[in-house]
Amino acid sequence: MVEEIQANLFDGDVISLGSGDEQFAAVEMLSEDSPRGGIILMHGRGFHADWPENIGPLRVGLSEAGWQTLSLQLPVLEKTAKYFDYLPVLPEAGPRLDAAIAYLSEQGLSPIILLAHSCGAHMAMLWLESSKGKGIDGFVGIGVGATDYKQPMQHPFPFASLDIPVLDIYGENDFPAVHRLAPRRLALMTQGGNAKSEQIMLPGADHYFVDHPDEMTAAISNWLGTVTN
Repeated sequence: MVEEIQANLFDGDVISLGSGDEQFAAVEMLSEDSPRGGIILMHGRGFHADWPENIGPLRVGLSEAGWQTLSLQLPVLEKTAKYFDYLPVLPEAGPRLDAAIAYLSEQGLSPIILLAHSCGAHMAMLWLESSKGKGIDGFVGIGVGATDYKQPMQHPFPFASLDIPVLDIYGENDFPAVHRLAPRRLALMTQGGNAKSEQIMLPGADHYFVDHPDEMTAAISNWLGTVTN
């Protein structure tokens, strides 16, 4: 995956985070101006940290909007792997998140926002469940709750226990499970009590927001403006 990223990377730099056996790659892109803060991005299942149809243009667009972005390379199984196959590896993202937060914090960046898509959101939510969001100032979940046929979610949405603002964003043509669970996510976000939390459905977009990265970037950037101003 790292070689594939490096061969096609036009914006940003591949860096190494962690130590020893816990080292992993990430794609960092600095803001041209004084950064508004830092955003950690977590890609979807079977993808990499600069996937050209979604997480890649999203990280570049957010950097161009004034954020320093750090897109993490997450554990990836074979292409045929399903949600249940990924359950044992979900916790592996936790140390990567901790390392990314420490890296951005050491640079004095604030606020720090966690953004996660699809399977990356499952990994992020498991970390949020245990950490309560310690070290971050907001969470953006894209296509949250996507699983596979007859493979229901095995971990709860953690939003009721978070006091940070949450943006739950999904596509009009997203997977059925994402739509079906949207009212539940919204209820838990409301229970969490942060007035800046919001749920948005992006018109025309599918789960991978193919052909809609600009609209996704704009929606997220606009919400971040309400959170950080």
